[in-house]
Amino acid sequence: MAHFLPITLEEVKRLGWETVDIVIVSGDAYIDHPSFGTAVIGRTLEAAGYRVAIIAQPNWRDDLRDFRKYGAPRLFFGVTSGVMDSMVNHYTAARRLRHDDAYTPGGVAGFRPDYATYVYTQTLKKIYPETPVIIGGIEASMRRLAHYDYWSDTLKPSILAETPADLLVYGMAEKTFLKIAHLLDEGAPLEALRQLPQTGYCTDGQVPETGDWETMMLNSYEQCQASKRKQAENFRIIELESNKIESARLVQEHDARRVVINPPEPPMTTEEIDASFDLPYLRQPHPKYKKRGPIPAFEMIKNSVCIHRGCFGGCSFCTISAHQGKQIASRSERSIMEEIRQLTQQPDFHGVITDLGGPSANMYGMGGKNKELCRKCGRYSCIQPTRCKNLDDDHSPLLALYRRAAKIPSIKHLYIGSGIRCDLFSESNGGWEYFEEVVKHHVSGRLKVAPEHTSPRVLDLMRKPHFELFEETKRRFDKICQGAGLRYQLVPYFISSHPGCRLEDMAELAVKMKRMGYRLEQIQDFTPTPMTLSTEMYYTGIDPTTMAPIYVARKPEQKREQRQMFFFYKKELRNEIRQALLNTHNGKYIKELGL
Repeated sequence: MAHFLPITLEEVKRLGWETVDIVIVSGDAYIDHPSFGTAVIGRTLEAAGYRVAIIAQPNWRDDLRDFRKYGAPRLFFGVTSGVMDSMVNHYTAARRLRHDDAYTPGGVAGFRPDYATYVYTQTLKKIYPETPVIIGGIEASMRRLAHYDYWSDTLKPSILAETPADLLVYGMAEKTFLKIAHLLDEGAPLEALRQLPQTGYCTDGQVPETGDWETMMLNSYEQCQASKRKQAENFRIIELESNKIESARLVQEHDARRVVINPPEPPMTTEEIDASFDLPYLRQPHPKYKKRGPIPAFEMIKNSVCIHRGCFGGCSFCTISAHQGKQIASRSERSIMEEIRQLTQQPDFHGVITDLGGPSANMYGMGGKNKELCRKCGRYSCIQPTRCKNLDDDHSPLLALYRRAAKIPSIKHLYIGSGIRCDLFSESNGGWEYFEEVVKHHVSGRLKVAPEHTSPRVLDLMRKPHFELFEETKRRFDKICQGAGLRYQLVPYFISSHPGCRLEDMAELAVKMKRMGYRLEQIQDFTPTPMTLSTEMYYTGIDPTTMAPIYVARKPEQKREQRQMFFFYKKELRNEIRQALLNTHNGKYIKELGL
């Protein structure tokens, strides 16, 4: 009979376990669903025969009884902050504390510490100094080397240099965690784990020789502290290597210690990703949370199905390629249909699938025609600034998948909630046919797309297509709706205060939105997050791809002024916007904006 992974000592006892092999400590509540990493790694290890228990959102302020409840696991502790970096989870772009937490029952804030991976790891090592602690998830993954931390406004060292973790596993790591468990189960020493792909570690000694991987030395943490240019140089190397299938081992000195990051595992095959999604998830939060209220993050995705991992879009502000990889790992149609069938059998399913997508809705089944050409390719994107000639970008498999899924009798509506990459569309690859199919049959009334900005210069820094593509997309959208008798809206998403963006760029954006009749809703102030190109530009004031200096709006008043330009139509903001334009010698926009 299917059961949840245990999160209490009582559940462990009911299972008849005398010991636990692996304990996963997470900053999120436990949701047994393939969208949540704790469940994915837990179920993967369980399927291999290991006894896995979870400590979800432990209390780190009391006598630490949550950390002690199972005792020391036989093999290791796995630690994650959860689906999000804990600082992104806790704070807004203005560094204000959020009053809710989407990954906690009832949406209540305060159930995880700042820098959760750091706190959990340090706590476990104090209690169980001899038990291996292996960190993973987005917080560990994106902080694996020296990085800018927006919330402390400092260049922080690698998380491996600041915590007593024995090993770091980055990215989507089912294969790596299985190898770790098998090696420790066979009695291998911790040093043996350091030879595994997709891992990192900190050493006081010499970095071992390897004949399998090229080794690249980065500028040291101390050099990067002294020179922002050195940090920009590092990021250029880090990004280039993370984009490759076959990449180098990276080494960075931190005082007398060395942080070593091994190359990643090869991209998952369809069979491997199917095996992960085919595990016996119950697709529900643990029943212990029922009295505490719904978990917002689960409510958002509970009726959705992920069909692939990875993204080759290469947006400057995104962490997907650095975490999931640039190569697309697509599930088989069989696996997807089986998950849809399971979804339709959930007691609270009422016939509506809210998303059949992934990091980008329409990259399913895409990749290099000649895989050998992809092996050493370091391009940050397969579609920007130009489309790779080796890219198979056929939308036909995805169209066939949508049409088959929509015919399942118990499905009333099939919507696409993931972001659509309009820069993948052409007449020859079925992209515009795909777009018409989505608009006519898979939109609930509003289709969100992300042009991000209107300025060509800012869009180039964002690694996004120019605004003319959105204008073409809107023309086609309106024509489709008119022909089908649909009164739908195309809703654009924009970012303010991105590195390189000045107030006049935001004023130009506001002017274009007024001309197009938009009053914007889907907007965001740029938030620097570890290990993105945009964050490196924000911190260093340098574009690492060209090493040229760029303007950055860092002061709170500069960021506020840029954000206010989205709301040019609000009477209560007119005086402030007008004054900001005058102060920056941009008075020419006042009349056109009706200020």
